[in-house]
Amino acid sequence: MMTFINPKTDFAFKKIFGSENSKDILISFLNALLYDNQPTIQSLKIFPPYSAPRIRGLKETYLDIKAELDDETTVIIEMQVLNVEAFEKRILYNAAKAYSTQLETADKYVLLNPVIALTITDFEMFEDFPKVTSRFVLKEKDFLIDYPVYDIELVFVELPKFKKTLNELETLTDKWIYFLKTAKDLSIVPETMQSVPEIQKAFMIANRNALTREELTDLENEEIYIQDRRGAISKAVKQGREEGRQEGRQEGREEGRQEGRQEGRQEGRQEGRQEGEFALTMRLLERRVGAISSELQSQIRRLPIALLENLADALLNFNNISDLTAWLETHDLSSNT
Repeated sequence: MMTFINPKTDFAFKKIFGSENSKDILISFLNALLYDNQPTIQSLKIFPPYSAPRIRGLKETYLDIKAELDDETTVIIEMQVLNVEAFEKRILYNAAKAYSTQLETADKYVLLNPVIALTITDFEMFEDFPKVTSRFVLKEKDFLIDYPVYDIELVFVELPKFKKTLNELETLTDKWIYFLKTAKDLSIVPETMQSVPEIQKAFMIANRNALTREELTDLENEEIYIQDRRGAISKAVKQGREEGRQEGRQEGREEGRQEGRQEGRQEGRQEGRQEGEFALTMRLLERRVGAISSELQSQIRRLPIALLENLADALLNFNNISDLTAWLETHDLSSNT
């Protein structure tokens, strides 16, 4: 009997697919999800997700995995378990950023190589679209003619839409999606999965007993973080619905002061969201690096919501308080990021 870590967590996903020892796993995974199970990719290079230089004036973002294929196509991969605000815009931003930052100032545009943004979600993004996998490219609006340069593609895999059971798995794509969706609930490697060496290796890496104590702590912290964020999102949704109902009851009764009340509601929501994000970030930070001084707390409290959200993502990679202070030094309020 074995216990496997959840491949959908940031820690596990990077460990299974994003290390130098995982190139064969990532090649099989991408051939299955991007190239219809064909051995299109023969080799690739994996880049550390935090190695990109910081460019002044350009918002800093982190990817789960970034790889360059043997044909020089860049693939950026993100596993997303929470449906956070403006997630769709973030995907576009990351794809455009990966495409545009290939060039230095004097480089020619002909040097640009294609970018594929592969996003796996643990929630439904396109409720009216039944397929598990969807692909988006630039097309003419009325006649759907392809744009002459086929350089940016957005690919989505929505795990909740995958309904096949173990006995129904047919293709390599089926098996990889099944691995992502169910590995944490399995106690053995299914026989049909053992026939794929790369999936067998992925299960070995995902074996909880193979993790160090520090890795188990990192994994536990991330699982707590996900639960806290999921709870915060759920609470915000419920609160928004309740406010909407209350506002609806008041419509038509109070027209004279409507504009003032609207502004007050917006300010109140903003302040409430700011305080909630601050409290959640502080709780996660203290679990990660220990007690936070009042001076650092004041500095964190002054951060706008966007930077608080960035800090909540970045803190999963902190090891001590110096990592926090270094992050704050590069994200002060005078920064344009």
